[in-house]
Amino acid sequence: MKILKCKATLIEEMLGTCSADPEIHKEYIASLAPDAPSKEEEVAALGVSEMVEKSMTVFPRLNDKPDGQPFIWDYQIKGTLKEATKALARVGGTAASGTKAYLKIINDLVFPAPRKIPINYEGAEKGIVGNTQRPLRGQTAQGERIALANSQTVPAGATFDFEITLLEEKYEKLVREALDYTKFKGFLQWRNSGKGRVKIEILE
Repeated sequence: MKILKCKATLIEEMLGTCSADPEIHKEYIASLAPDAPSKEEEVAALGVSEMVEKSMTVFPRLNDKPDGQPFIWDYQIKGTLKEATKALARVGGTAASGTKAYLKIINDLVFPAPRKIPINYEGAEKGIVGNTQRPLRGQTAQGERIALANSQTVPAGATFDFEITLLEEKYEKLVREALDYTKFKGFLQWRNSGKGRVKIEILE
């Protein structure tokens, strides 16, 4: 077993993914969490004011308060590792391309911690966040439709610290490559546009 201590620094701002409407979050977004008991935990952590638009996506907050410090969940780290490993499996010479069942390895042998990972930046403890809007285009039977998506953001330069426990040390290279991939495609929403990209240092 080996533990990697990681420090992530945002290269680009990162967008929140939780629905500001607790009922929508409970019905859909939290249902995607890997373990059922975390549903109620996630809904409680939203702690959003009734003044916030229900269509906005937000960050969960520490201490279950609307103005608490934003954080991300441990399983969002794991999901990012899985996406990165899947991409790297197409790149010759990478650990992922030479490893069978790489997604199952991430699922069963790689464990991020802590459960709630605080995001640190100026104003974080006061719950200060930014905001970004972008158009979403979709094709329907009536033609193209455009909607406006609205999300809370935390700024480039923000940091978050976490650990990854590897139950089998021989997969360390696989995990390190996946962590490094996040400088190209990062965390949470709109990452295809470059949002949420990070530089991750492994602290020895």
